[in-house]
Amino acid sequence: MASLVRFAAIGAASTLAYLLIFLFCRGFMDPQLANFLALLVTAVANTGANRRFTFGIQGGNPVRHHFEGMIVFGIGLLLTSGALALVHRTTTPDRWAEVLTVVAANLAATAVRFLLFRLWVFRDKAPHTAPSAGSHEAGTAGDTPATTSTETAAS
Repeated sequence: MASLVRFAAIGAASTLAYLLIFLFCRGFMDPQLANFLALLVTAVANTGANRRFTFGIQGGNPVRHHFEGMIVFGIGLLLTSGALALVHRTTTPDRWAEVLTVVAANLAATAVRFLLFRLWVFRDKAPHTAPSAGSHEAGTAGDTPATTSTETAAS
């Protein structure tokens, strides 16, 4: 539950930053390009913040996490770009209609982002098998053995 609260707080800050960047860029560029730039900037910061604060990951492989985060970014970009294209195809929207459209699309993208972060990007990759009771490496399930099988074989 706490991770969901942290994710929501990071998401709210990211959405506010996204809107500010989108509105600034929209003043002098196409809505699709403004959406792309705003989403790209906030996606990098969002992935890093969620990695650290929501999922408590320090160290590990941040390059892999950010690469996979860019794939998640692509899904969000498809949702927001599609929504913008749809609203521009059906009407000539004013700036606030565009903002409402991208906010709604971002809410949908946020739900997808949380699921993909939890189930794929930041999932626990360690196997969850406890050593057998007769093993000399028996301990609690979270213990790391003092020696690895290669070290044991070399002894």
